[in-house]
Amino acid sequence: MTQPNDSLLARVRALLAKAEDPASTPAEAEAFTAKASELMAKYGIERAMLADANAEPDVPADRIVTMDNPWAREKQSLVAGIVEALRGQAVLRDWGSLHRVHMFGFQSDLERAELLYTSLLLQMTQQLAHVSVPWGENARAYRRSWILGFRHEVVRRIKAAEARAVAEASSPEAVSSTGRSTELVLADRKAIVEQRVLAEFGKLKARRTTYQGSGFQDGRAAGRTANIGQTGLRGGRRAIGGDR
Repeated sequence: MTQPNDSLLARVRALLAKAEDPASTPAEAEAFTAKASELMAKYGIERAMLADANAEPDVPADRIVTMDNPWAREKQSLVAGIVEALRGQAVLRDWGSLHRVHMFGFQSDLERAELLYTSLLLQMTQQLAHVSVPWGENARAYRRSWILGFRHEVVRRIKAAEARAVAEASSPEAVSSTGRSTELVLADRKAIVEQRVLAEFGKLKARRTTYQGSGFQDGRAAGRTANIGQTGLRGGRRAIGGDR
């Protein structure tokens, strides 16, 4: 088993910088994004297999992040979707106007979630500022449905990239030095995370999200060309969380 190639993350950041460049066309941004998500998923599996072989530390962890307005609840949903797409779990916790996400997962997966969230939040905010609300429609309702459409599409793409990486890493030769397969290693890690959440919170209920505006499909279209990743977990440009 080789050591994880840290240059992968450097390549991810370079690709995403190109995708985020306003000079890039939507087709170019989509191509840069697809390659970045592929490399990030590969990196995640490498880290998991190395940890299984005790070749490098990667332990269960949790972090609490606080979302700021505007769109705090929608940001919660975006963070939760990203964390869960990367085999973690997220617990949404609200106290009046204070909106938090308690993220659970292995350290390497939470790091990847942070990279993704910052980039996607930046892209979402930039694009939302230029959204044209249809005549006669409530502006807030339209923008909220647009955000939820964007979130739906980027989470779908992250899940697809992860699934492809797992399939590619699931050959009979792809085992850790312990002889365990990729699927078994990832399944065990997911089960460990689920047990940590169950021990702390018991059985949880899913939050149902509804919307009224007609911007969902427009948001999905924007999400198809969003790049997937960058650095640091932030709300706007301010740090919004850290290790618990």
